[in-house]
Amino acid sequence: MGTDPVIEKYLLAVGGRETDLQRRLREETMRLPRGRMQAGPETAQILAFLVRLLGARNCLEIGTFTGFSALAVAQALPAGGRLIACDVSEEWTAIGRRYWQEAGVADRIDLRIGPGSATLHRLIAEGRAGQFDFAFIDADKTGYDGYYEDCLTLLRPGGVIALDNMLWSGAVADPAINDADTVALRTLNAKIHGDPRVDMCLLPIGDGVNLVRKI
Repeated sequence: MGTDPVIEKYLLAVGGRETDLQRRLREETMRLPRGRMQAGPETAQILAFLVRLLGARNCLEIGTFTGFSALAVAQALPAGGRLIACDVSEEWTAIGRRYWQEAGVADRIDLRIGPGSATLHRLIAEGRAGQFDFAFIDADKTGYDGYYEDCLTLLRPGGVIALDNMLWSGAVADPAINDADTVALRTLNAKIHGDPRVDMCLLPIGDGVNLVRKI
């Protein structure tokens, strides 16, 4: 999905309260060859808003990249709050670590390098089911369904999952587009829509954010 440049500029100006560190990290990331992988500033704003609204203390992130969304979530957490951030790249997350440290929230972020599914399965095996307040999924698209199920297990009733890229530049609405990523996201949107275990709301924010509340 695309936002009109004029509207995008306006949203950056008054649509949320982006900290200076968030802006600097976002701008540094956008200069990288794969910078478009990061969550948009409007997405980071709604994540932080939800964390505060929920009074969240225990959060999950699957797909951290350079740490922009993790920074937004960590800055929204109360003292003693914790974000377990999952990613496969030491290189990309090293960028985020610098900003987390400068922001004074590095102690709130437990970065776990390795496949997100392995980390989630380990948490379930450790008896952490039902103990998390919030989860953000922004990783490999064909893995989303598995992440969704594991996060649903780990969340408490009333906890929220935010899934990014769920409109996939509009491809999910085009039946002629059937690559693996598009099919995975389209299928999961339909699954969530009919899932009696949750309340849901698919929002046209950024590239589409599906918000799911565990009943």
